[in-house]
Amino acid sequence: MKIKLALPVLMTLVSLQAFAAKAPAGAYQIDLNHSNIGFEVGHLGGISLVVGRFDKFTGNIQFTPGGESHTTVEVDMASINTKVDQRDKHLRSNTFFDVANFPTMKFESVKVEYDADGNPISIHGNLTLHGQTRTLILTVIPIGGGQASTGETRAGFKATGVVKRSEFGMNQLLPVVADEVTVILNVEAAQP
Repeated sequence: MKIKLALPVLMTLVSLQAFAAKAPAGAYQIDLNHSNIGFEVGHLGGISLVVGRFDKFTGNIQFTPGGESHTTVEVDMASINTKVDQRDKHLRSNTFFDVANFPTMKFESVKVEYDADGNPISIHGNLTLHGQTRTLILTVIPIGGGQASTGETRAGFKATGVVKRSEFGMNQLLPVVADEVTVILNVEAAQP
């Protein structure tokens, strides 16, 4: 099952340490209105992909180009949205996310790797989902950074990673719904 989170979290989701080199060091908050945590997962043995997102999440980033950076993202699992109400109810049930018992997903970084110019290229962290915590590595593409027209300092990035849902105790309906889920995060963050 391949689920792409454009940040689900994760599964981000989550993974908010990636900034362009132009972004100054400092504390940032994820802008929910300009960010997306999503996923893609294979359906019917690879015939197609189901795409979804999470509509409610929060995140903080402490960014130091080329140095010590840290990110925490928390996702409201009940906010899953695949544009099909019946499927979303099924995903919230104990067959998959079991939102009644595990209402949030959390990602917390432990290490950021940078290129020679100080741009982040990967974020290593712990993803807690469905009562289990596993390592997640996100590949980062810095998008940009600088001062917005409103005067705030902002930065953006894209991050992707792969999660095996069976490692989090969600092994129902394999292989009809694939095990590997691709997480995709598109994040814009602002200094408060």
